[in-house]
Amino acid sequence: MGVVTPLTDRTPKQDRSRATRRRLLEAAVACLAEHGWAGSTVSVVAERAGVSRGAAQHHFPTREDLFTAAVEYVAEERSAALRALPVQGRTAVVAALVDLYTGPLFRAALQLWVAASNEEQLRPRVTELEARVGRETHRIAVELLTADETRPGVRETVQGLLDMARGLGLANVLTDDTARRQRVVAQWAALLDDALN
Repeated sequence: MGVVTPLTDRTPKQDRSRATRRRLLEAAVACLAEHGWAGSTVSVVAERAGVSRGAAQHHFPTREDLFTAAVEYVAEERSAALRALPVQGRTAVVAALVDLYTGPLFRAALQLWVAASNEEQLRPRVTELEARVGRETHRIAVELLTADETRPGVRETVQGLLDMARGLGLANVLTDDTARRQRVVAQWAALLDDALN
């Protein structure tokens, strides 16, 4: 009969593997946000994560695997943080939703969108990922805003908020428009109060 290896002997290796995977995902998002698709290679990401290129390819066989997984990972982390927000005033909720589109995740996703528009093998993966992330963000927004989507126009109002937030994220890519964004967030919160009450 063979020797049975206790589960605890494998746990450190599994923990190291998960930690390596997480470092690669976080490094990939940072690289995309800072260097764009053209400047973000598996080698660059591996170096930033402090792992070998071989280790990176063990976890993610292709560049497309790495970058779509990275954007998905950070989107899930951000969604979890949003779901954990206590129900607050509408201004705080609108600001939190807008923050989704003004940080490094949005910059990374934007780079992935641009790459997908030109690369056939990447396009279906990014399209599916963005549809899933969009549905989840919409669901979270409805919950946080305590919006009743059975009422006519409410679904479109929430979607309009998310579209506006994406537009603010695009405006923020070239220049810091924090002051204007704060005024827009306050105005949208007031509009939502009227539309959702």
